Amino acid sequence: MAKDLAGLVESLISEASSEESTGRLRLPAERTLGASLDLSRGMLREQLATLELLGFIDRTQGRGTYLEAPDSGFIQLYFRLALRLGHISAAQFTQAREMLEIAVVEQAAVMATPAEVATLRSHIDRMVEATSRGDVDKAITADFDFHRGLFELVDNPIFNFLQDGLRDVLRDVVAERRRKALAVVETTSDFITDQVHYGITDALAKNDPDAARAAMRRHFDVWRAITDEP
Repeated sequence: MAKDLAGLVESLISEASSEESTGRLRLPAERTLGASLDLSRGMLREQLATLELLGFIDRTQGRGTYLEAPDSGFIQLYFRLALRLGHISAAQFTQAREMLEIAVVEQAAVMATPAEVATLRSHIDRMVEATSRGDVDKAITADFDFHRGLFELVDNPIFNFLQDGLRDVLRDVVAERRRKALAVVETTSDFITDQVHYGITDALAKNDPDAARAAMRRHFDVWRAITDEP
């Protein structure tokens, strides 16, 4: 089915025309499209409905049907289902996140401005403060804001898409990991898994890619050491 849809999308691209006013790819009328693709009207509508559900099609009453690049919603659903069905493990999600973020932080160090570093540090400050108050949810949100900020700094649409796709499942994984860490520490006033983020911003402030990569690796190593994960 996926191959069929991929082939259909390629055919639709070849049949679409670029709308002069917007640059969007507009599809011809269903009758014309069905004849060009040698599909019955019922089959064409069924296929278009599937593509619309996945976010590849935008149909606007009175304006027409357009091809779109979908947002990360469908890949979020895929990863969540794959985790539930056991096709992908939490450890594999964590590994993918680490590999991705180590690459991203290296580039972030090249690009970071003082203002951007200050924003990232403010997320860490929020994280530390929330943890000290025992507010796990707010600490998790600040943690995610920090890591999402690295991706926003680099602003590569491919990395952004992957990060957004992994986000929902990773939030659950990180939440569980944070709770495990909090269960074994004696005090949250100097929670090392929060404090270790400052090393990343220190490296970014120096625009030092090697130090940034090493700091991100240490960040993940600290988490593993505390939660006793492989």
